[in-house]
Amino acid sequence: MLQQQIVPDKSMSYNDSKKYIKQVLPNIPRDWIDLTTHRLDIYNEQFAKSQFLEQLELLYEEQNTSESALAQLPTAYDYIRLGHPLSCLLEWGFAKKIDIPASHVISFSSKTIPVLAVLRKNLLEKRATRICYTGELPEFLKSETIKSVYGYNYELFQTDSTNTLERFNGDTIWINYHTVVHATPMSQNVDFVLNCYDSLGCVLILRTGLDYSYVNDIQHVRRRETIAMTPAHTMTALQSFVNDVSITIKPTHHNLHKQKVEQEIQKVTLSPLKPLVGSSGLSIQYAIMMGLVDHAIEHHPGKAIKFIVPPNCYGGTNDQARRVAVCLKNVEVVDLPVDGDNDMVQSINTVLDRLAIEDAVPYIIAEIPTNPRVEVPDLDALKKALITSRLTPDGSRAIAPVFILDQTFCPNVHFLSDQGILGDVQTISYASGSKFPSGGRCTAGYCVGNQQTAVLMDKIEKHLVGCDNEATGLQYEILAQQLPSMNARIAAAYKNTRDFVAYIEEQLPSAKINFVSQDLAQQGFTPSVFSLDLPTRGNTAEQKESYKRSLNLKLINLMINEIPDESKFCVSYGQLKGCYWTIPATSTQGTTKEGDKDYIVRASLSPDLDLDRHKKVFRQFVDQFA
Repeated sequence: MLQQQIVPDKSMSYNDSKKYIKQVLPNIPRDWIDLTTHRLDIYNEQFAKSQFLEQLELLYEEQNTSESALAQLPTAYDYIRLGHPLSCLLEWGFAKKIDIPASHVISFSSKTIPVLAVLRKNLLEKRATRICYTGELPEFLKSETIKSVYGYNYELFQTDSTNTLERFNGDTIWINYHTVVHATPMSQNVDFVLNCYDSLGCVLILRTGLDYSYVNDIQHVRRRETIAMTPAHTMTALQSFVNDVSITIKPTHHNLHKQKVEQEIQKVTLSPLKPLVGSSGLSIQYAIMMGLVDHAIEHHPGKAIKFIVPPNCYGGTNDQARRVAVCLKNVEVVDLPVDGDNDMVQSINTVLDRLAIEDAVPYIIAEIPTNPRVEVPDLDALKKALITSRLTPDGSRAIAPVFILDQTFCPNVHFLSDQGILGDVQTISYASGSKFPSGGRCTAGYCVGNQQTAVLMDKIEKHLVGCDNEATGLQYEILAQQLPSMNARIAAAYKNTRDFVAYIEEQLPSAKINFVSQDLAQQGFTPSVFSLDLPTRGNTAEQKESYKRSLNLKLINLMINEIPDESKFCVSYGQLKGCYWTIPATSTQGTTKEGDKDYIVRASLSPDLDLDRHKKVFRQFVDQFA
């Protein structure tokens, strides 16, 4: 996604902008701190951050700091993974200070990932990288893991000052640490300055002469492998920045919250191993992928590593798998058709039979239920496919697959318990924390493993910690508050969803609804999300598709306009209140290949909403359009 450069307005000084931010902070909308998923009604992906900053600049010129004006600013980026209003405000303040485009300032929750982002870009560009640092270098950057597992190359150079650095045939990163948040100007012969701030995270500054593709590619690493500095931490950073005072971190009971979260996750999943909690679902997925690559390199040297991924699954999963593969010669992504006319078990059997002939290392990533079609495979057949012993061409036993299960839709199903359907299959399960685990209050995601994966979980933890992608203290605190009620919320939300689905079936029988059967619900699959293929009209396939896409938006817009306090155009679900509507092809499948996208309506209901009102508005839709 190409971002437009925002050039600083030189008509007002840095002190003016700093004063403006100071006046803005008491008036920020509560959503700027609390919202983890974007509002699609004020979101234009093509101009996400540039549009936000353009309109912020207008408010700045008017010296308008009112909460109502701030609340009307368009959504900045998509999740807090890629960015949010407060991170944009901090980056804008830095840019004003050192007179560079705001696009060249990028905040991160992790202090390791921005370095990896530059190394990744330079690997693909075939450019050398020099890492200069003052004080202690993070252990992960000292180790050979970055080179041996991630495939990145770099030189290390410790220095007290970058002013005397000699020229380098490549790019230079300077890592430095501060107790007060301020923008460090770029020194000669330095291309990236990484300002690290205690437990808040860091801010990366890019030299303005760099190819602009560096901005986009580094932002995309933040989108897929980590998150921006969290809203709460960004608020702390902004207070330090505008007041020129040391960072103040509110004391927390971090260890107690972490311990409680681990206990609650084990209680919910019945997993025998210690859970791992990352700053987001994709942060934990990245640790899983790199941990498994590390394990394969160590235990199956020289063999090809295959990540088997449904082509229409959540776009972040799909994109991340391909991003890992493009950096490593021995890693490849293999498509796994799972939805509609394709049977997951049959596809797994076909792929594993072929990879046995190749003597490859198979890692399968799949969602159960699938997204967005909400399908559950024959679990007994799935288990059989995964534990079937296969042979390589020389007659030796093929490497057994690891099943990586995205359980976000139904995190309460006990796949990994000793009695669970996958209890004795190498399985790692993970869930996005912005859904049911936190009720939408934070992004932290977690993963668990069964007894068969103890060694693998150790590798995953190594990469989660090494990438500085573990959940923050506040994220642990929120999960500790929310996890105890998760199963009750799942049950209540499912009840609302089942009721609404039954009503739609009655009022619009020609629509195709993708939802779990009553039998599957009895087995414990009780999601609160369903997808809807609306009936269409037309003489040609193109006319029918166009009509259906138009009808999708009419339904969503009617729901939002008629019930604005509850119905939202948003990609999330598992929230504490309301009803969320989206079209997967234009949201969660944003980076999925066009032919694999689903132009259908996906809806998700919470435990707390006016269901009768939603039914009445749906009936209104049927009367007007269907």
